[in-house]
Amino acid sequence: MLNEKGDISINTENILPIIKKWLYSDKDIFIRELISNAADAINKHKKLVDMGEVPQIDGKYEVHVGVDKKKKTLSFSDNGIGMTGEEVKKYINQIAFSGAQDFLEKYKDKVDGKDDIIGHFGLGFYSAFMVADRVEVDTLSFESGAEAVVWESDGNSEYSMQSSERKLRGTTITLHIAKEEKEFLDFGKVKEVTEKYCGFMGYDIYVEDVNKKPDENEEIKPINDVEPLWLKKPSDCTDEEYEEFYKKAFNDYQKPLFWIHLNMEYPFRLKGILYFPKLKHELESAEGRIKLYYNRVFVADNVKEVIPEFLMLLKGVLDCPDLPLNVSRSFLQNDGYVKKISKHITKKVADKLKKLYKKQRDDYNKYWDDINPFLKYGCMRDEKFYDRVKDVLIYTTIEDEHKTIEEFLGHSIGSETGAESSDNKDKSKTEKIYYVSDTVKQAQYVEMFKEHGLDAVILDTVLDSSFISFIESKLTGLKFEGIDSNIAEALKGEGDTDGFDELKSYFKSQIGKESLNIEVSHLKTGDMPAVIMGNEEAKRMQDMSRMFGGMNMGGAFPGNDTLVLNTGNSVIAKMAKSADNDSKAAAVRHIYELALLAAGKLDAKSLGEFLKRSGSLLERIVDDGSPDETPGDTETE
Repeated sequence: MLNEKGDISINTENILPIIKKWLYSDKDIFIRELISNAADAINKHKKLVDMGEVPQIDGKYEVHVGVDKKKKTLSFSDNGIGMTGEEVKKYINQIAFSGAQDFLEKYKDKVDGKDDIIGHFGLGFYSAFMVADRVEVDTLSFESGAEAVVWESDGNSEYSMQSSERKLRGTTITLHIAKEEKEFLDFGKVKEVTEKYCGFMGYDIYVEDVNKKPDENEEIKPINDVEPLWLKKPSDCTDEEYEEFYKKAFNDYQKPLFWIHLNMEYPFRLKGILYFPKLKHELESAEGRIKLYYNRVFVADNVKEVIPEFLMLLKGVLDCPDLPLNVSRSFLQNDGYVKKISKHITKKVADKLKKLYKKQRDDYNKYWDDINPFLKYGCMRDEKFYDRVKDVLIYTTIEDEHKTIEEFLGHSIGSETGAESSDNKDKSKTEKIYYVSDTVKQAQYVEMFKEHGLDAVILDTVLDSSFISFIESKLTGLKFEGIDSNIAEALKGEGDTDGFDELKSYFKSQIGKESLNIEVSHLKTGDMPAVIMGNEEAKRMQDMSRMFGGMNMGGAFPGNDTLVLNTGNSVIAKMAKSADNDSKAAAVRHIYELALLAAGKLDAKSLGEFLKRSGSLLERIVDDGSPDETPGDTETE
């Protein structure tokens, strides 16, 4: 029986093309990788200085990126630790042998566990071959008496290495850019990519056009900020600094509402700033951006594994050196660990909102219109987030006040509210809160409420139809109802509604819509002869259909509208007693369309007929003061 053991052989002729083509999702990542390697080389030397292994350097640690369009090269230079010839063979010639990991292992007793070393896999260097058909590495080690060497390869399995004339400690990697990748010889392109990935790295990075003559009056500045605000202690940062950083990072000159500064070391390292920007009401038009960094190196925008979906409406930066990234630093591994980070971020956001509500209620109220879309969405998406923020959910009222449900009702309610209030309300009774979904179309109903001292909440975002259903499921003693869905009891007077059955039938026959319900009610407001009331369930279904792609789900609830004839109105009262069907016919059409117009439900064709009829009616009034039958009686669809 065969029983054999051995080493798996990896053929570099086969593996290099795979690395060049498939290791990274975007070609421009090679700039990030080579600058990260340069920063690691500097970090290693700095740690040796800090440990007393080597003397302090003169000057500063720096990384230089040189664009030479004439020679068709792109170079990356650092004054870090450098390499000997043997180290070049060890770290460059052996694929996936990490010099960073080797360094940390060698000095594990002296190096702080909270290292700033970026590299871990020993593959970043080979990203150079994604855009170059030849790569040179010119390097001189920090070690005394070391010989400078230059290594060269065209990306195949062969290389050459010989002595170099280099005199300065450090490394220069020169890429001879392939013809099809000439975009990386554009100075603007290289500068833009460098700023994107390395804009906050810890050592000065300069991007230079080597073909451009230097201007003596021009100050050459690094493209990066070596002291990003998120690395400072929150107590050391001013409001002005937070706002300035926001403008710079997101090119947004509108001030953020407020922010959360994350700064933790245990159980994982996480630093960052999350900003709450001014948002539009519609969820789909609100686009946030949260940048994820790994040891100051940009990884990606809006990484959903780390940032809960509902927090994507925010803007911010997060730097987590403990993120379990894959070899390309593009995707996350270790799902359980990432979930812990995500949960912590959610908790910190909820804590900030609760603190703001309790200590700065006026500011919280002022921010509500901007923050409520993400807050409502978060409650529906994350049960734990809802549990944390349910007591700080507020509602804007038609009186322009901001109240929680308990403040609005004057007592607690439902299965989650705890002890009864002092007014000892009957908890078995369903409490009703009227809401406004469109302040313009429902203006008539709002005025009716205000006139009689009633209040309602404004719920006019695209999320609200789903949100109120969600809240109703949580607070079982609560029901939201549209302000135009039913006549509030407080709007009804004590007048007689008997004797109007014949008029109801007449309205039904003249309007000619079998699906239209007709009721009579004595309203305290006598100005309006009739009002249109909708169907709450159908309205919610229609709202949800608009939110989820426009499916015609509202048809599941036929017979939506009800025409309520106001017996407290003199016109309706006279019509009930009148036997003149000719004059009543014109009045029926006009009353019905007036109600539709007030409810924002009058279609274009009927609106034209209504305006024509109104003009004719005015003409008759001016002529003889007696409005008579008017032309243009057409059925409203």
